Amino acid sequence: MLAVKVLPKGQITIPKALRKALDIHEGDTLMVEGADEQIVIRKGKTIFDFAGSLPGMGMSLDEIREKAIEAGVANDD
Repeated sequence: MLAVKVLPKGQITIPKALRKALDIHEGDTLMVEGADEQIVIRKGKTIFDFAGSLPGMGMSLDEIREKAIEAGVANDD
């Protein structure tokens, strides 16, 4: 188990060895949930993770994302 310190804005740093072992890179989406005094962090998926596996829709991923935003899909950025 590794210890990390919470910074003033609630940020933590995931240790390099753990990022490497879990293949976590800058820009990756992580899912965070809390339960029973625990925090669980998992790698998340975005539409960009499915590039190439989605059926052709005649639109780029950026166009699909923009269309989803226009339709009211929440953007957590």
